[in-house]
Amino acid sequence: MTSSFFRGRTRRAGAHLSVRWARAALGGAAGVVWLLLPGMTTGTDVPVAITRAVSAAPEENGTSAVDLVLPLALLVAAGVAAGYGYLRRVRRSRGRTTPGGAGISPPAAPPPAGLDERARELLVEADDRLRAARVELGFAEALSGAEAVAPFSRALRDAERELAAAFRLRQRYDEGVPEEEAARRHTLAGIVGRCEEAGRRLDTVAGDFVRLRGLEQGAGGALGVAETRFRELTVRTGAAESLLDRLGARYATTATAPVVGHVEQAKDRLLFATVRLNLARQATDLGRPGDAARHLRAAEGAVAQAAVFVEGVERLAAELREAESMVPAALTGAEADLAAVRGPAGAGGEPLARLLHADAVLAAVRRELTAGQPYDPVGVLRRIVRATTPLVPGRSGVLSAAALLTARAATAAADDFVATHRGAVDATPRTRLAEARRLLATGAPADRPHAETLALEARELAEQDVRVRGNPYAGVAGGAAGASSAVSATAGTSGAVLGGIVPAEDPEGGCPAGFAAPPVRTGSATPPPGP
Repeated sequence: MTSSFFRGRTRRAGAHLSVRWARAALGGAAGVVWLLLPGMTTGTDVPVAITRAVSAAPEENGTSAVDLVLPLALLVAAGVAAGYGYLRRVRRSRGRTTPGGAGISPPAAPPPAGLDERARELLVEADDRLRAARVELGFAEALSGAEAVAPFSRALRDAERELAAAFRLRQRYDEGVPEEEAARRHTLAGIVGRCEEAGRRLDTVAGDFVRLRGLEQGAGGALGVAETRFRELTVRTGAAESLLDRLGARYATTATAPVVGHVEQAKDRLLFATVRLNLARQATDLGRPGDAARHLRAAEGAVAQAAVFVEGVERLAAELREAESMVPAALTGAEADLAAVRGPAGAGGEPLARLLHADAVLAAVRRELTAGQPYDPVGVLRRIVRATTPLVPGRSGVLSAAALLTARAATAAADDFVATHRGAVDATPRTRLAEARRLLATGAPADRPHAETLALEARELAEQDVRVRGNPYAGVAGGAAGASSAVSATAGTSGAVLGGIVPAEDPEGGCPAGFAAPPVRTGSATPPPGP
């Protein structure tokens, strides 16, 4: 079907073309008459009366110069008039804003900067929502069983696949792929679409999940599960503190650096959980199930993050023990690999420089091991892998196992940090972390060093976000002076906001998003694109 825009253009364009052709034809006809007129008058036997004096200028082929110049001048004038009319019509049409005018342009696409910001915001919101949904699902399964939550587990996995695809698109976008501007806008639109689809996967089962938990009707059973986990974590936190002290005495300072402050932050989350569990219990006793559900969900989020901190210490202890047992074999295997690369004829050029560097690294590691001083086993393995990988990439055996251990350790530490500081972590660290997880999932030994590099970068960028942005709660709390009626409820709130458990804008009344749709973020620079 032809739009009114094109129909109107055809009629108007046809009318103006007719006028131009008429002017050109008229000018051409005038020129022809002037050219033929001398022959028509001088080539006959009928005399023509001369009414004015003429010059005695010589004639050529029976035609005077005046007879040739005037027709050509008229012809040129007619062409100029037609061209001028055409240009005026084009200018008028381009300036037209009336419906059906030829100057109407299609709606402009969102500017790339705005679309980029929108894509980044949706990545953060979708990642936060899925992380909260995993926590909800864990508590629901503990109460109702795996079979009851199976449909919601499938929906969550579907949403995770959509988000993983969005992060993959973002990683390639950050790497400069694709290069064309139109294709890059298309990639950003794809990220937005994937994030929105991830949210829709949860939206489709959100109502059923709310009914399964039944918190609005009564939180008694769910409250009991949360209180049990809280008591277990309180004991484990004390044990993690003692374990961290032992690790600090056995290994170098760098060995325990990834979990510095974990015990203190676990206690802070448990403090917040204590307050919210008490408020949930009070609301239940007073017959206010809505308030009880809100406080309970916030307490569940805090308990889950306390578990992340405690499990981080426990996992690091296991990683250090495994790495310590692997270091001697990794060092011997690396030396054997270098000897094989060197060969009987030796090496030259760049391979020689790499060999010399690797030899120096391995010699330093061996001296460190024989010095009898505390060292960092995971760090030592990382140095061995980095020194030998350029010379023996993708090699299986002990070095491949060492690369897997260091990559997993770095990825887990980065994931813990993002999970417990997500209130201040932007999209870029999350993107690097997602790419590290993707590379580890391939199982290819050649991908492991790059996965570790991305995980370390993700941790560094996430820490930088926290340093630059600070705690989102600080600015909001600064303007809440005089709100002393809720002093008991604010204990541990700063850490809960930093962890993304409750929103900074409403820490007392808010709760994690999870399967329910997340609240609209305030201060968003770019509204969602229209249909």
